[in-house]
Amino acid sequence: MTDEAQAKAPAQAKFALQRIYIKDASFESPSAPVIFTKAWKPKIQVDLNTRSAAVADNNFEVILTVTITAKLEDDETAFLVEIHQGGLFVVEGVEGEQMRQLLGIACPNMLFPYLREAVDSLVIKGGFPALALQPVNFEVLYRQAQQQAEQKAAAEPKTH
Repeated sequence: MTDEAQAKAPAQAKFALQRIYIKDASFESPSAPVIFTKAWKPKIQVDLNTRSAAVADNNFEVILTVTITAKLEDDETAFLVEIHQGGLFVVEGVEGEQMRQLLGIACPNMLFPYLREAVDSLVIKGGFPALALQPVNFEVLYRQAQQQAEQKAAAEPKTH
């Protein structure tokens, strides 16, 4: 292929995981050790979020954040765990909606098993039974967030 033909050819898309890391992690058990003397029937609340940002040329950081609160029936907090699982990804030759889908669906899917293991490890080290997070469909979450953003935009008054 000539140099001119190569210049006109579309760039080949590239997507690669460079590094997985824990950006932040915290574990609190405000009622320990008394909490260990009570019946273990917790109400578990899980909040999951993702965010992404450009770091350098073609490098993107994706952070998958989970906050889990376990409370007993008397509303006493057994534990609170929060983890920010990070990933550094190289993305080239991808733009627009395809880029948003990579960062909002594919990257969190790759990070989730590591986040899940980190949560389980912290909870066990805190003296509590293992906590295995259920699988998450990031495509559904992405579509829901898109729909909510569209509804919000449609509900806002238009200024001329």
